[in-house]
Amino acid sequence: MEKRWVAQEKADAQIVEKLSKELNVDMILSNMMAKRGIHSFEEAKDFFRPDLRLLHDPFLMKDMPQAIERIERALKNEEHILVYGDYDVDGTTSVALTYSFFKQIHPNINYYIPDRYKEGYGISTQGIEYAAENNYTLIIALDCGIKSVDKVAYATEKGIDFIICDHHLPGDEIPAAVAVLDPKRKDCEYPYKELSGCGLGFKLIQAYADKNNLPFSSVEEYLDLVAVSIASDIVPITGENRTLAYFGLKKLNENPCKGLQALIELSGKTDDFSITDIVFAIGPRINAAGRIDDAKKAVQLLIAASTEIAEDAGFIINLKNAERKEFDSNITEQALNMILNSPEMEHRKSTVVYHESWHKGVIGIVASRLTEKYYRPTIVLTQSNGHVAGSARSVIGYDLYEALCECSDLLEQFGGHKYAAGLTMKTENVAAFSQRFEEVVCATITDDLLIQEISMEAEIELNQINPKFFRILNQFAPFGPQNMSPVFMSRNVSSYGYGTMVGNNHLKMTIKQQNSPTFDCIGFGFGNHLEQINIGKPFDICYTIEENVWKEKRNIQLNIKGIKTY
Repeated sequence: MEKRWVAQEKADAQIVEKLSKELNVDMILSNMMAKRGIHSFEEAKDFFRPDLRLLHDPFLMKDMPQAIERIERALKNEEHILVYGDYDVDGTTSVALTYSFFKQIHPNINYYIPDRYKEGYGISTQGIEYAAENNYTLIIALDCGIKSVDKVAYATEKGIDFIICDHHLPGDEIPAAVAVLDPKRKDCEYPYKELSGCGLGFKLIQAYADKNNLPFSSVEEYLDLVAVSIASDIVPITGENRTLAYFGLKKLNENPCKGLQALIELSGKTDDFSITDIVFAIGPRINAAGRIDDAKKAVQLLIAASTEIAEDAGFIINLKNAERKEFDSNITEQALNMILNSPEMEHRKSTVVYHESWHKGVIGIVASRLTEKYYRPTIVLTQSNGHVAGSARSVIGYDLYEALCECSDLLEQFGGHKYAAGLTMKTENVAAFSQRFEEVVCATITDDLLIQEISMEAEIELNQINPKFFRILNQFAPFGPQNMSPVFMSRNVSSYGYGTMVGNNHLKMTIKQQNSPTFDCIGFGFGNHLEQINIGKPFDICYTIEENVWKEKRNIQLNIKGIKTY
């Protein structure tokens, strides 16, 4: 697929030059720092040497004093507490963290995860009734609840208090809970707004530990769960999240909880995990429990007290993930065939595909795969509980939610944000919706947004890539949203010797540029460029820089993201 190469804007030249001199680093690296908000030596030190002592005071968050006071009262009066969370990775890690912490000091505590298909997202009437029937008088809701005004009111009628810990945008009305912890509240002055749901759970237990003079180690041990949530929920790797992710990865790679250790072993990966590794190797396994079976099994894994229990739970979840992969693969193939067999669908600016028997738990993944293939706003629909349910994904720069608003008269309900959404409609509206959505997209999307963008950090010469450059570059990690692994561009490089095709259409080659050293390269999916590369003519590349380890030998390798031949 054709991709647009777009150079990022450079930072302020004076700041870049000042940082370069103060830190004795390449101007390319100081430009990267300035673009990430680093303007001084002190700020550079804080960025490159994260410190848990610099985490914000949790009591800066609105309603935190009320939340801790209510938990203390529940513990003193031996009340029954229910920890309630969403069925995805962020929700289950949130529940595992909060439940595990308080279980050590309070025996009357349990957890609840709603059924994805029977109860849906967020706080459910069924969940509140379960709490009432089992004498729970306090519910701590994590990664959900900020819009559950009616459900919180219903719980209050039944004598149940709520503490809500949510990181989603509030609606016009805040639920009348005992405490509502959400940095995105307009009246909340907490300095960092982008915590994950599990990050909020961490701030809750940090506040309790601070108030009750517990050692920081009592909360620090859960940072591996926080890192998994940050990676899987795709929140920005900036500010406090960066510090939590940095130390969470350290915990994950050195001394993970037994449940995560089981998943690490099942993944087969032997070297250290990065944010990206969590996204592809740990997150999908945890998510599979809720997609295919019961998300409570993910919590059981994450709170496992013994290696044996963790391995048994991990084995079951791994089987569910294999099942999820099969559903995913089969449905993606069917959907692609639908498009290929319909010239009208293939040439649209949007994709809407529907089959009544597709598994609802994987249609979001399929929507993402179709978006990768055709790079246009995509909706995958299936039957669910007498209605048609859908999962939608967008392309960078296009507001999917606004497009759905233009189709709202054909929908029963919908929700989400600019790049991802969920929706339901009546079966008889599918054809009309598909046509309307295409019309809306055609009228509102520009042609350039339908071509995938490669955002390039900077143009550099291969000579600039030396051990010092690479060492400092690595210290920008952990990489993720708003701190992505930098993509560089180099012009007029040429193949040194002959490139080869490896695996399924992957390009392996060695390149150089004028008098530069040679660099090994891997280009996944770039095998079709082999013939042009081997002609000997120069070409341009964009790439990330990584370390390749082979038979205990380490060398710098370029991971190709784009090739332009002349």
